[in-house]
Amino acid sequence: MSSMMQGKVAIVTGAGGGIGRDIALAMAREGAKVVVNDVGASLGGEGGSSGPAQQVVAEIRAVGGHAVASTDSVADAAAAQRIVNAAVDAFGRIDCVVNNAGILRDRFFHKMSVDEFDAVVKVHLYGSYFVSRAAAPHFKEQGSGAFVHMTSTSGLIGNFGQANYAAAKLGIMALSKSIALDMQKFNVRSNCIAPFAWSRMIDSIPTASDEERARVERMKQMTPAKIAPLAVALCSDAGAHVSGQVFAVRNNEIFLMSQPRPIRSVHRGEGWTPEMVAQHALPALQASFYPLDRSQDVFSWEPI
Repeated sequence: MSSMMQGKVAIVTGAGGGIGRDIALAMAREGAKVVVNDVGASLGGEGGSSGPAQQVVAEIRAVGGHAVASTDSVADAAAAQRIVNAAVDAFGRIDCVVNNAGILRDRFFHKMSVDEFDAVVKVHLYGSYFVSRAAAPHFKEQGSGAFVHMTSTSGLIGNFGQANYAAAKLGIMALSKSIALDMQKFNVRSNCIAPFAWSRMIDSIPTASDEERARVERMKQMTPAKIAPLAVALCSDAGAHVSGQVFAVRNNEIFLMSQPRPIRSVHRGEGWTPEMVAQHALPALQASFYPLDRSQDVFSWEPI
């Protein structure tokens, strides 16, 4: 056991497998006491089981760590409060929250149902809000705390068939920035990670084309354990100066991602008409338009 998180209590949602499991195990190795939250549902959010969370708790305890399981859903405000209560009841405090829980219901936009959109937004965006909101008063009272939220390049850049997921994940970036701004005076920080890792969450990526099959093979090289070191560092005291940032992790690479800022402008002293916008403004700005890229178009090189 190391000591980077010694004396701290961490909540990791969606920690029954994949990225969340590896973050929970890494937190424990660094000395944190961990609430392992996972509803044990399918990738689409159906069903439930205490098995995945209990298994990770058993792994942590087997090496001398401290952990308790939570099977409450992040998608319900009262249940999210119980997740936070589980940390306080078991360990007396809470120091960091890793909002990792998620589901997928991929569908091209013109075929996506209201239920498919709502279910994904509810788990990812509302779930991040519910758990963060439940933890916020504790962080405010003790004058410290750290949030790490999982976003995605599907939202930051783009991807096919994921309007629900992308909308939720880009919303999480804005949520994190707002938390960072509103709670900085209480020494509370909030950051995002966009992970590249092969896990159950992306095991359903289509592989109908040679391009998609090659992409999947590249992603299989990127194990969930590669995400954990950054998450732990951001939650530790060593990350106390980092807030409001968006990172990406791809195998052994860590990226600081950009945030929207003005890149070019046009001006007319007399104002604009629709015709002048079409004739002058749009052509003048067109050279700086962003293409309809997907994540793999921007991260086009092999994982390092």
